Amino acid sequence: MSEHATLAGIAAPLPLSNLDTDQIMPKQFLFGIDKCGLARGVLYDLRFDASGAAREDFVLNKPDYAGARILVTGANFGCGSSREHAVWGLQQAGIDAVIAPSFGEIFYFNAQNNRLLLITLDESAIAALTARVSDAKTNRLSIDVANQRVSTSDGIHYAFDLPPRQKRMFIEGLDMIGMTLADSDAILAFEAKHEATHPWMKIDLPALRNTQAA
Repeated sequence: MSEHATLAGIAAPLPLSNLDTDQIMPKQFLFGIDKCGLARGVLYDLRFDASGAAREDFVLNKPDYAGARILVTGANFGCGSSREHAVWGLQQAGIDAVIAPSFGEIFYFNAQNNRLLLITLDESAIAALTARVSDAKTNRLSIDVANQRVSTSDGIHYAFDLPPRQKRMFIEGLDMIGMTLADSDAILAFEAKHEATHPWMKIDLPALRNTQAA
């Protein structure tokens, strides 16, 4: 449990509002049939110019922000289409948490269900954090998920809210499937009770498979 209760690392400032999922993960990187190889596409048009050369002035291309685990960004992050690839790509690129004033609704739930930690803070806190992490000397943050607190390297703390379900998923290292399987005993008990009181609703799976095979 303690392995996932906190995270710490370099935080990169990305003070852009309405950064949509097409910018986070452009459409040309969505042709794969699995989740692999998406890190290359993350924020591609911000990271690279038209010739494919890295933009030296983009924060994630700067040596001081190599290996960044946290993004501090603007309002409505992840708006636009529902592509889950935006979440997977950020994670494959090493991003474990995004701190912003607000998030696109679908992106928010895609992220939480995949254990990409999203933290909502008010505009003044975001402005203060952005200014702080814009200096390479103070660009590290720590996040105490268990106690719901973001801390700067010099001890300034910001409290944040986190739904209990998402908090448990992050701390226990669970995705949506893992969260469901964690309750497998209760599910099986419910199933047994339901079948005992409603036997006519029980599905005979072997018989069903045989019927489908025939």
